[in-house]
Amino acid sequence: MELSGKTAFITGGASGLGLATAENFVAAGASVFLFDLDAERVRNAAETIGSAAGWAAGDVSDEDQVKAAVSKACEQFGTIHINVNCAGIGGANKTVSRDGPMPLEKFARVVRVNLIGTFNVLRLCAEVMQHNDSAASQGERGVIINVASVAAYDGQVGQAAYSASKGGIAAMTLPITRDLAGQGIRVMTIAPGLFETPLLNSLPQEVKDSLAAMPQFPKRLGLPAEFAETAAHIVRNTYLNGEVIRLDAGIRMAAR
Repeated sequence: MELSGKTAFITGGASGLGLATAENFVAAGASVFLFDLDAERVRNAAETIGSAAGWAAGDVSDEDQVKAAVSKACEQFGTIHINVNCAGIGGANKTVSRDGPMPLEKFARVVRVNLIGTFNVLRLCAEVMQHNDSAASQGERGVIINVASVAAYDGQVGQAAYSASKGGIAAMTLPITRDLAGQGIRVMTIAPGLFETPLLNSLPQEVKDSLAAMPQFPKRLGLPAEFAETAAHIVRNTYLNGEVIRLDAGIRMAAR
């Protein structure tokens, strides 16, 4: 699928990987609709991009809020061809610590936002995509790109909730691919390693330096633009479907 003339619904679009993807897509001739929990930041991001961007604020795990945003995107741009799900939260809690067992709500919240939120958005976008005209694209009507993490495979101490949520995204890639094959919708997942996002950039420099030494090569944090280029390639390469791509410079996370 060519990006020019298409519309992408991007969650977590106010910053980091989501914003970099939006900027990449717009440079290629696409329109983008940004969805993020932070209303001020997502509005500013859309206004900075210009007329090719729309926005809405909300929680990816809230059905009504996502439905309203999808409807707004369709009103503004006509339809949705691409969905990139970058929204997510972290949180480190050991299963049992000196304070007792991990509060169940902390585990549930991470799973609710990262896993259920991703599924909530993609299912509503896919409902729109299935009605797209596929005559000029070999039957292709849409592309969904989900964001997991290397923590799905190499979860560290305290990452039970985060790893479970990202592992769920990786695991549902193939069955959703099979579910949507008849509608001409492809589904892919990117599992990023350590990237220069607002969360990592807030860490002390010595911590960032130690993290940057962990990949095999190159010895640095990933750049949001590199994630965005991977997402753009997935959109363009019609034969990519039903797979998880580790984008991590060969990193394998240690226990701590």
